[in-house]
Amino acid sequence: MSAPTIHVPLHRLAHGRTGDKGDRSNISVIAWHPVFWPLLVEQVTEEVVARQFAHRRPASVRRHLLPRLQAMNFVIDQVLDGGVNDALNLDSHGKALSYLLLDLVVEVPVEHAAHLVGPARDD
Repeated sequence: MSAPTIHVPLHRLAHGRTGDKGDRSNISVIAWHPVFWPLLVEQVTEEVVARQFAHRRPASVRRHLLPRLQAMNFVIDQVLDGGVNDALNLDSHGKALSYLLLDLVVEVPVEHAAHLVGPARDD
């Protein structure tokens, strides 16, 4: 029998840093607590991130792991509507995209719930 789990948004396990260059966004995901690192590696994959951004039609998603920092960096190509200076979309900066990623729902063992950050959602 597997341990009981809860489903929470990624921002309860990690925070993000984001930048953009041209039509490429870099989004780093950094665990709030070391206990979350294996969960992030397992659940926040290139495929999952590509699905989260599917409506923006990224050309590619590459993940770079930084285990000593309990962090990962995603490089997402052609996701900024041509780039900040070319886009008609006012919200095309890469910084805004970290919130979309941090809203991703992940599964956490109940035993790690004490390490979660922020309030639980009522939805």
